[in-house]
Amino acid sequence: MFSPAHTRLQTIRDLLRFAVSRFGEAGLFFGHGHQSAWEEAVFLLMHSLHLPPGPIDVYLDARLTEAEIDALLQLLRRRVEERVPAAYLAGQAWLGDYRFAVDARVIVPRSFIAELLLEGLEPWVEDPDRVSSVLDLCTGSGCLAIIAADVFANAQVDAVDLSTDALDVAGVNIGSYHLRDRVHAMRSDLFGAIPGKRYDVIISNPPYVNSVSMSTLPDEYRHEPVLALAGGTDGLDLVRRILAEARDHLKPGGLLIVEVGHERHHVEAAFPDLPCTWLSTSGGDDMVFLLEREQLPAAPISSTV
Repeated sequence: MFSPAHTRLQTIRDLLRFAVSRFGEAGLFFGHGHQSAWEEAVFLLMHSLHLPPGPIDVYLDARLTEAEIDALLQLLRRRVEERVPAAYLAGQAWLGDYRFAVDARVIVPRSFIAELLLEGLEPWVEDPDRVSSVLDLCTGSGCLAIIAADVFANAQVDAVDLSTDALDVAGVNIGSYHLRDRVHAMRSDLFGAIPGKRYDVIISNPPYVNSVSMSTLPDEYRHEPVLALAGGTDGLDLVRRILAEARDHLKPGGLLIVEVGHERHHVEAAFPDLPCTWLSTSGGDDMVFLLEREQLPAAPISSTV
């Protein structure tokens, strides 16, 4: 599929057209930061040619060297034949204007909580400068913890994860943003390693894929760590634990923000009396919920499952 095309592909325009055609022919799934074959082809090409982020139009008629064509075709081959997410092939992913190092030890950053953080969690947070402590549960690559530290300039941020592999990647990203004095990556089974600590804001993008959905995931997702995806029968195994313990780790007036993907119906079925506020994101109004500390029962929360 790739070798015979080598001698006929000369410009960036040629390679882009070729990539988009091959991606469409292969029926690839796009859900790791890119929404189309075109977006993903542009991303891989810009990465392969070491071009800066920005419009590709000015480069379209540039002729490529044989080595450049070989390198790009190798990336395209792996994307098509192995279904490796483009972010893993490039070793990086973008979340808004933030770039993060990623590999198969962490899921590819794509949380809708990032959008809410970039808005300063308005109107729920009146003054971002008064937020002094944030907890990011299931931090993965550290992306949300880093964005939170940027938005809440006076906050100390704890970024916890059960996976030491994920924490290694998070450490790289924290270092690249020069935030080691404010973002603290630590191994913890949710709140286990931070007894007694309280926060202004707790955010979490935990594993939430239910067991039926796990069995039908596109091949691209199967390159990601199962630990970071699988949420049990209804996707809420960790969400239940977070809801049961979060009140004891929030300051008065503190906020809990949790992403649950397409599991809103499971949340509402399991916790019919919980007054969740579902927040609007580019993914819809059913991906992320918010609770204030005072809305979380003092006693352990009971679930219908």
